[in-house]
Amino acid sequence: MISFVPTPIGNRADITLRALEVLRDADIIACEDTRHSGSLLKHHDVDKPLISLHDHNEARRIPELIEKAKTGTKIAVISDAGMPLISDPGYRLMQASIEHNIPYTVLPGPSAVLTALAGSGFPTHAFSFDGFLSVKKGKRRKALESAITSGKTSLFFESPHRLLSTLEILADINPNLRVCVARELSKKFETYHRDSAEVLLKYFKEHPPKGEIVLILDVCK
Repeated sequence: MISFVPTPIGNRADITLRALEVLRDADIIACEDTRHSGSLLKHHDVDKPLISLHDHNEARRIPELIEKAKTGTKIAVISDAGMPLISDPGYRLMQASIEHNIPYTVLPGPSAVLTALAGSGFPTHAFSFDGFLSVKKGKRRKALESAITSGKTSLFFESPHRLLSTLEILADINPNLRVCVARELSKKFETYHRDSAEVLLKYFKEHPPKGEIVLILDVCK
């Protein structure tokens, strides 16, 4: 059995009882960063062997994990934060599990996407999530233009180092576009900055952004 287990997006207390039960019952835990996850697991008194599973080694780790699962090894898969597979490693392992008829389950739990959507105050009846925006400005602009014409509340992950550039693009496309910058969700310095693209651009020029960011565009029609 392979279990895909969500972990807190910030606050360590945001983990389900079932997630802890599965992690404590696992024979091994596959995680993005063994040091990062080791700290979380230690906090919750989970002491299990860890194996790294990230974008750079997932392809070569899969045969090993599939063989272990075939022999009855219980494997839990976690990412650094939130739901595995969602802009995080795990997709290729999920596909291999299906291909080899390995039993698997996906536990519900914390998600930065849904947390940001709910906290933004923007319409929630129709929305889209398109992962991380491109580091290339041209591709980023195309993605944002497409989102603005979609008619659905649109969410992206964005780096604090690129946020100003992204807000400049949005302000150029439509300075009055309603935007929410959700920062450090569930953590001590959680903030929701909600205003027009033009106003937020001016604000973050004066207050350089830090931390993990979800960008939400109110483009519902």
